[in-house]
Amino acid sequence: MKKEQWIQDKQNEVFPFQYFHAVFTLPDKLIPLVLRNKSVMYKLLFDAVKETLLSVADEKKYFGAKIGFFSILHTWGQKLNMHPHLHCVVPGGGYSQKKKRWVHAPQNYLLPIEVLKRRFRSRFLVSLKALYASGDLQCETTEYANPVEFQKLIDALFSAEWVVYVKESFQNSNSVIKYLSRYTHRIAISNYRIQKVENGEVTFSYKDYREGNAKKSKTVPVLTFMHLFMQHVLPKRFVRIRYYGLISNRNKSKNLEACYQALGLRRKKNEEAKTWDILLEEVTGVNPKKCPMCEHGELFTEMLLPGARGSPRENSIAS
Repeated sequence: MKKEQWIQDKQNEVFPFQYFHAVFTLPDKLIPLVLRNKSVMYKLLFDAVKETLLSVADEKKYFGAKIGFFSILHTWGQKLNMHPHLHCVVPGGGYSQKKKRWVHAPQNYLLPIEVLKRRFRSRFLVSLKALYASGDLQCETTEYANPVEFQKLIDALFSAEWVVYVKESFQNSNSVIKYLSRYTHRIAISNYRIQKVENGEVTFSYKDYREGNAKKSKTVPVLTFMHLFMQHVLPKRFVRIRYYGLISNRNKSKNLEACYQALGLRRKKNEEAKTWDILLEEVTGVNPKKCPMCEHGELFTEMLLPGARGSPRENSIAS
């Protein structure tokens, strides 16, 4: 339901032309720091990617314009291993404030990958060093508590090849939203991938990308499976879908209007949002208001129960 509501909300916030799907991945050497500093490291990942895309696109030799994009955090690989990366959906162009016009990207080309890699690596590592110097990184139980070892890590990462790539492009706004919705509300593993649970072990399926997406199975003890899954639970109130540039929440409506005018297009009027019960029936085919007993009568709301509840201490005394 959250996914369907998200799709409904975003239909009028995309531009009616080509989009690109860019992915930015953190190197495996950073995993020990990520596990002990989830909020800090995930925020740093978002910030580094934001600065990379906005700054490169703003350069004259590329777009020389401001872009707007979605970023979605995923932290897992197919085997439930830690694999922090951001999925970004970026329009093929941007709005030039000086020229008051839309600047289109060349067909099937966003930005130079090597430039994005170097900029991303630099922005991330410079900020990581600053966090370490200010004492905002928890490193006590790792080898990086030693400043010498931490500097060795930074040096190794500066000379390493970072993974950034641009995937499929989209030719219209509907395909963008539908494609992106596959990533927005996904969790580390879905029920259908769990093949069996028996004898204290869990067997689940995964795709082996190194062997042409071959479908394989992995069996681990129950507690190991729980540990693998729980490491992907995000810190409390951490926002995993973020909007930047032209579609950042602050000036989104104004920016979108300016872009549509520059393109000589008219924005669709926001349609009245569908209620939860209509969305549920469209997605599942089940009418939640139909009486489950006679399957003819329709349920209706008689009263709403107050949501207030006592403190945990009061509840424990009462029980």
